[in-house]
Amino acid sequence: MDSSSSDREALAKVEAALYSAGRPLGAAELAKVAGTSSERKAASLAREVAKAVNAGMGAVEVVEYPGLRFAMQLKGQYVQVARKFATRPLLSRAALRTLSFIAYFQPLPAGELVLRRGSAAYQHLKELEEVGFVVGERQGRSRVYKTTGRFAEYFGLSTEVASMKKQLGSRNPAPGQA
Repeated sequence: MDSSSSDREALAKVEAALYSAGRPLGAAELAKVAGTSSERKAASLAREVAKAVNAGMGAVEVVEYPGLRFAMQLKGQYVQVARKFATRPLLSRAALRTLSFIAYFQPLPAGELVLRRGSAAYQHLKELEEVGFVVGERQGRSRVYKTTGRFAEYFGLSTEVASMKKQLGSRNPAPGQA
């Protein structure tokens, strides 16, 4: 295989990874996929994919995030259209409610969360940790949960907790304030 065909193959692998990931991928992950040890080379390949996708696609874009991370995603104006055809949501409605509760009241002890959301919250926490939206930190014999940067990035929120809470409050006005 010559260098040009191996470059095309690496480019195709990076494109496939970005397409299927459903989340931002770091340069280290992309380097592994592309079969290179150079994160700079992987970022360069991702930028090349971005250039091609962003020029040739209407509803899909590749975005570069801080820290050499890249994501293939729908452009904002097409999310509603795509939602009608999505087969399976990432999280159940109940898990999303638990996530919003954690986001708004973080840092939140597991015991308080279970009191307010019920024992199903334990399963929700497991799901939320698996997708990387929350992290639990030990405090004594309990765990305290808070959202992650991945959560903020996925939902387009600030990573700063006070700002995030303001954003969440403005998206969901209290009854009578709408």
